[in-house]
Amino acid sequence: MKYYYDLHIHSNLSPCGDKDMTPNNIVNMAHIKNLDIISVTDHNSCKNFPALKKLGDTRNIIVIPGIEVNTKEEVHLLCYFKDYLDCNEFSDIIYESLPKIKNNPKIFGEQLIYDEKDDIIKKEDVLLTGASKYSINEIIKLVKENKGIVIPSHVNRRANGIIGVLGFIPENLDFKYIEISGEVNAKLLKKLQDKYKIIINSDAHRLVDISERNNYLEMASIEELFY
Repeated sequence: MKYYYDLHIHSNLSPCGDKDMTPNNIVNMAHIKNLDIISVTDHNSCKNFPALKKLGDTRNIIVIPGIEVNTKEEVHLLCYFKDYLDCNEFSDIIYESLPKIKNNPKIFGEQLIYDEKDDIIKKEDVLLTGASKYSINEIIKLVKENKGIVIPSHVNRRANGIIGVLGFIPENLDFKYIEISGEVNAKLLKKLQDKYKIIINSDAHRLVDISERNNYLEMASIEELFY
């Protein structure tokens, strides 16, 4: 079965997310674009998942619990979970490890947690884009302990991509999938395709950037993503 997806979207719980990136707007745009699966992977937090899940259910869209972690090395990793409780436990661990820098909404943007009506439940005061205290290896271990999977974000980018930061993808990390976002050098793409399954996400911070119905995962069920 083909599942059309976008597994890297930011709500405006991420300070860099546009003010229109509310749960209702994200799910409705995914519905308009006829996507089967989405994941909203905010920076170092998954607190908008409950509202997204309720809304996804009304649109018959599968919403996977996710979070984009900034590691100690300043590498971004997409972390996905089968169950929200596992994701939330992991999210709390990451949150506690962040430097307690107060967010300045005028500089960085608002960090808002919503209910399913897009009413604001909370404004997050700690800046969520900071680096956690955990290394890449430690994040992978923590995610596996919480029954999740790690996919390195936008590996083809210099900023916060694992190749841009480390210069290579360590083979001992044993990633099944990697993400590319935007244009990628053909030679690099061929090299990556020989070793990994490629996920193409939008990394959308605006509604218009959410993926069209172009990319799909062929799976018997969503469970296959985690194995």
